[in-house]
Amino acid sequence: MTTVLAFIFTLGVLIVVHEYGHYRVAVACGVKVLRFSVGFGRVLWRRQATPQSTEFVVSALPLGGYVRMLDEREGPVAPEEAHLAFNRKTLAQRTAIVAAGPLANLILAVLLYAGANWIGMDEPKALMAAPVTGSVAERAGLRAGDWARAWSDDGMEWQDLRSMNDLHWQVTQSVLHGTPLHLMVSDAQGHGQRRLVLDLQALGAREVDAAMKKRIGIGAPFSEPVLGETKPGGPAARAGLRAGDRVLSIDGEAIAESGRIRELIRASGADGAARAMAWRVERAGQVLEIAVTPNIVSEGTRTVGRIEVYPGQPPAMIKVRYGVIEGLARAVSRTWDMSALTLRMLGKMLVGEASLKNLSGPLTIADYAGQSVQLGLAYYLGFLAVVSVSLGVLNLLPLPMLDGGHLMYYLFEGVTGRPVSELWLERLQRGGVAIMLMMMSLALYNDVARLLGLH
Repeated sequence: MTTVLAFIFTLGVLIVVHEYGHYRVAVACGVKVLRFSVGFGRVLWRRQATPQSTEFVVSALPLGGYVRMLDEREGPVAPEEAHLAFNRKTLAQRTAIVAAGPLANLILAVLLYAGANWIGMDEPKALMAAPVTGSVAERAGLRAGDWARAWSDDGMEWQDLRSMNDLHWQVTQSVLHGTPLHLMVSDAQGHGQRRLVLDLQALGAREVDAAMKKRIGIGAPFSEPVLGETKPGGPAARAGLRAGDRVLSIDGEAIAESGRIRELIRASGADGAARAMAWRVERAGQVLEIAVTPNIVSEGTRTVGRIEVYPGQPPAMIKVRYGVIEGLARAVSRTWDMSALTLRMLGKMLVGEASLKNLSGPLTIADYAGQSVQLGLAYYLGFLAVVSVSLGVLNLLPLPMLDGGHLMYYLFEGVTGRPVSELWLERLQRGGVAIMLMMMSLALYNDVARLLGLH
């Protein structure tokens, strides 16, 4: 129920803001607005102050909305109201009305990001787990327990890294821009500061997917190699492992952090045969030798080991909060970066340089909405901001069904001095409908595939 309510509220906020942008600028330009609708289909709620004022409605299908304006192309207009028709307005006014919707979403994203920055979020401290063997991070010299303190594009001007999320964002930006990332790191206590360089430009990456993240080598934050809860009756419990045990070594390999525990447990089942693993653990000041035999389970075409225990402790968290000016400045920067990232990803998907699996639909949005609400207000505001940016950028695409398509018509009119012909408008509209249906179908397919574990 939380997920459904969060999804409906998310769509409601974004649709209202988008359509209000169109509505407010239309009214400012002297256009008569006939209806302001949230949703499509059967009307569930209606309000109209007078027969001549705007009709506000909420409709049954909450997957969009519209603002219907007086327009001579869509129906007869009384002579005394002709000056209030959309089509009678100047090119600049029509452009402003159409562009106002997407711009309202981008402005909303800035405010939402700013709100999240001002409230603050608990985020994992930028303490490194052991980098993936052979990865860019390992070659650069990152070690388990390193604390990433600052980053730089050129090694000259440095900016603080507030959290692991901040680090992942900077890594993504450097990968997509094809530039190296300079890091200032120290040990977990802040001692022994040193510089290193992640040669991310050498990857020639087109997108940051799971495979690329593995090549980069920076994954989950550092987690102490202390066991969490063990499942009753599982291999770990049967062997005598307990919550709170500190793992010192497995099969003679010293263990520095919990990520390596997971890797060794899973790798133990690679040949499909169960074998005992030699564990050394510390418990209440005593060192114990324990033999643990994992269960062998199938994952697709391969087999892995499992011992039914949570291997590690929750990562160290840090409260990330910004002041009024810095929070707003970062919100503007993040909105710009997210807009550019969204455009780049759409462009890469269009030319086949990025997977179409990146396209998400309503089911994914609903899932993330529910998760972010449970995490807290700041997380939900950040989620709303991401979706608002996506909606704003998507609507600026030059597709006939979208605001960006209408802006392209006005660009043509501004260059040639004449509007697009009715014949071409009809053809383009049909093409736009076909493209939008394809995109919506693909997004829904991706949603279902994710839910079924196929992506």
